[in-house]
Amino acid sequence: MNSGAVPAAAVEGSDLWARAFSALYDPLLWVGEKAGMGVRRRDLLGRARGRTVELGSGTGLNLRYYPDDLDELILTEPEAAMRARLARRLHRSRRRARVLDASAEQLPFADGTVDTVVSTLVLCTVDAADPVLREIGRVLRPGGQLLFLEHVRSQSPRLAHWQDRLAGPWRRFAEGCHCNRATLELIRTCGLELGEVQEASWRAMPPIIRPLITGVATKSGG
Repeated sequence: MNSGAVPAAAVEGSDLWARAFSALYDPLLWVGEKAGMGVRRRDLLGRARGRTVELGSGTGLNLRYYPDDLDELILTEPEAAMRARLARRLHRSRRRARVLDASAEQLPFADGTVDTVVSTLVLCTVDAADPVLREIGRVLRPGGQLLFLEHVRSQSPRLAHWQDRLAGPWRRFAEGCHCNRATLELIRTCGLELGEVQEASWRAMPPIIRPLITGVATKSGG
């Protein structure tokens, strides 16, 4: 059910920049959303089914794109300032969902109890993607799916060079985001069965985060 609003005191666990970044997040992404990212979210999240868990839900930009017939929708977000904004957006949406304070590395679900895990612009932000991908594999049921939409390391040597050079300052600005992470290769080796992957460009956004991948990976045994 809808979790309602989060009191202002709930953001006290966030430092000053985390609070500022959470306030800037939607405006910073607005042009990119209008230039095609929103359509990509819609196309991907329309495939969600059953008990669905979203990792790092941020301010809730995915909310409008989920199907209405999900068995359950659980939105996890470990950053207090983001979580407060997420809860307010959920309250306004009147969608049935729960907001949880949980990290992608330690999901509070039993083994094999989730049908769909959603990761949009999250695998770049965690300290290391491997533990998160293992945790996804743990909670998914056999036949369960990971829906992902991530920006990744460029295949262009020139752009990849600039991603490497700017990785440090970008990580400090964007609350831990690794703009040069080779996320697709990590998904390929995590034990899930990788389906068709689409490559795209995040139009109207800084070049170091433009290369995108979107796709589905499935846990075997279904």
